Amino acid sequence: MAQTSAEDLKITPLFDQHVAAGGRMVPFGGYNLPVQYPSGIMTEHKWTREQAGLFDVSHMGPSFLALTQPSGDAEADHAAIAAIIEPLISGDIAALKPGQIRYTLLLNETGGVIDDLMVARTTTPGTLYIVVNAGTKEGDFARIAAAAGDKAKLTRADDGALLALQGPEAVGVLSAMIPGVVELGFMQFGTFEWSGETLTIARAGYTGEDGFEILSSAATAPTLWAALLSDPRVKPVGLGARDSLRLEAGLPLYGHDLNETTSPIEADLGFAVSKRRREAADFPGASRILAERENGPARKRVGLIVEGAPAREGAEILDEAGAVIGVVTSGGFAPSLGKAIALGFVPPTHTAIGTKLAVSVRGRAQSAEVVATPFVPHRYFRKSS
Repeated sequence: MAQTSAEDLKITPLFDQHVAAGGRMVPFGGYNLPVQYPSGIMTEHKWTREQAGLFDVSHMGPSFLALTQPSGDAEADHAAIAAIIEPLISGDIAALKPGQIRYTLLLNETGGVIDDLMVARTTTPGTLYIVVNAGTKEGDFARIAAAAGDKAKLTRADDGALLALQGPEAVGVLSAMIPGVVELGFMQFGTFEWSGETLTIARAGYTGEDGFEILSSAATAPTLWAALLSDPRVKPVGLGARDSLRLEAGLPLYGHDLNETTSPIEADLGFAVSKRRREAADFPGASRILAERENGPARKRVGLIVEGAPAREGAEILDEAGAVIGVVTSGGFAPSLGKAIALGFVPPTHTAIGTKLAVSVRGRAQSAEVVATPFVPHRYFRKSS
């Protein structure tokens, strides 16, 4: 695949802030983004687990899908907008209450995952807030817009900024600026006023920690970034630590642990196929996905603790006899554990917790063991009902 030249890369509204802070800029998802700052990936990772890390995730694909002619009946309008998006995905959007977010999967006709995404019901009747991945957003947006036709309009918001504040101190930091955010539970969102602008804030993230994702205009982003960093509990964190944090949290990364050949069942994401949708079998690739759910898939995603050097993406997974049985899709060193960890796919017969396997690293077999994921427990804040 041809390398993207620096001239072809897009920049986020926070590019100048990253450069000024000493960020080492690298190509990612078509953007020029910081992989780390001078303190380094290990320090940034641990800081996020202990305090609050601030990430620029403006390369992602936030958007709003709204009915072109809402009826004024909130429930009828929500049902209408849900009916537009549901034929593309695995989730039950019709059941969402205002302010609720659902993790779901965009599927192809054979049940492969085109993307994983967040879909949320706003307080505006007939409007959804949708966030897709950076590398797939052009195709995703085209697919959603085609499904909407003239019934709804997709408005992209990726010309603004999306900031992720993650870690145990995130709520204390953000609530000092915007008190109302404490009312949000995990996978809930709302709109909040700050410095004369309306921000869309979700209590969500991809680190396994409590935290928030904040959508702002490009103009406001530098001021918001600086305001958050003025709190001593916050430090900027780059893509390197974001990846090691999500790997410790056992969260799949699209384009690595998920692609168009992977089914939700293989990827251990069966929960993203909602019960009502399963019963109706009204989602793309339903025959394959429901059959795999009933009879088991040919392969399954597992977590591995690896002895020795980290096994990177593409490393072969071996059984105890040395036969190749699978492949690592994400791997690296887990700073929180002081061990190498990996995600990969193996046959169902080798997925039991405690199964002894091996991985091939630079031609040498290293011992590995199947373990439960997440590798590091999630610390999301869930409101009691």
